[in-house]
Amino acid sequence: MSAPVEPVVVPGWPAPRGYANGMIATGRTLHVAGQIGWDAAGVFHSDDLIAQFDQALANVVAVVTAAGAPVTAIASMTVFVTEIETYRARARELGPIWRARLGKHYPAMALVAVVALVEPQAKVEIQAIAALA
Repeated sequence: MSAPVEPVVVPGWPAPRGYANGMIATGRTLHVAGQIGWDAAGVFHSDDLIAQFDQALANVVAVVTAAGAPVTAIASMTVFVTEIETYRARARELGPIWRARLGKHYPAMALVAVVALVEPQAKVEIQAIAALA
């Protein structure tokens, strides 16, 4: 079975690293609400941006798999962070977290710095769109 999403390759552009410039999706669409770095009980276990990113990404994966899709169905993702300088300084720490949750799957992505999120303790929120085969 082919993947429900395929990357778009733009002739003449350099290959993107850690994201796709675009994804073509087939099937029904799952829109994943913004997930933050708390657990299933709504408890934050860390105030650390990287730890919250890990939990927020795990929450996105939980929604996608609950819908019956593999992580490779994620076509698009938007990440909102309240500490952009921390994100930039510690971005290398995200690689192992990403690979543990999504392997080598890189959807179309955007990262947006924001002043705050609805939950005062949240430092990251991840929203996604997945294609359900």
